[in-house]
Amino acid sequence: MNSEEGSLWLGWAREIQAIGQTGLYFSSNEFDRQRYQKLVWLASEIFSKYTRIPPELYREIFFCETGYATPKVDVRAVVFQEDQVLMVRERSDGGWSLPGGWADVNEAPSSMVEREVFEESGLTVKAVKVTGVYEANHDRDPVEVFHAYKVVFLCDLLKGEMRGSFETTEVGFFSIHNLPELSVFRTQPRYIEEAYAHRIDPNRPAAFD
Repeated sequence: MNSEEGSLWLGWAREIQAIGQTGLYFSSNEFDRQRYQKLVWLASEIFSKYTRIPPELYREIFFCETGYATPKVDVRAVVFQEDQVLMVRERSDGGWSLPGGWADVNEAPSSMVEREVFEESGLTVKAVKVTGVYEANHDRDPVEVFHAYKVVFLCDLLKGEMRGSFETTEVGFFSIHNLPELSVFRTQPRYIEEAYAHRIDPNRPAAFD
């Protein structure tokens, strides 16, 4: 399957699931609820067909999600020292990424990204600017069933000593011209390139997909 075909089925399945989830939240008519439930089941069958994961596992995930279906949010921090950028090595896949992760409830975006940097690297930073808002998981393997956005912040380094965490095995600064092997579903080179352009030109508007 080529990437275009993968994008098509994944987009369709996500939208079917989202319509079913939202319909179940707003509908009180039992006949309508049965139809929306059927959409969620259909989405689980589609995901199972293309990923070889049993549909029951997808249904368990989908029926735990309630309310109006909206994209999830992933925040990432770009911290520079001269022409080097802070990266952490992910324990889960061994690739390197910008510090960050899924957004938590009841926390401001800037506080969230600052906390993620400290937890994953031991460094204290200050978020100063949003450099980009991106499509987070349009086409990836393994499949991320829920649609997501990625918000990238340019951060100033304040203090701290670098150390890993239960999520990260190593921490380091790398030349923007010689990046390590990336955990590509967490960090794309364009996030770093765009943030560096903002560092050079503070008046540059935020990028977005």
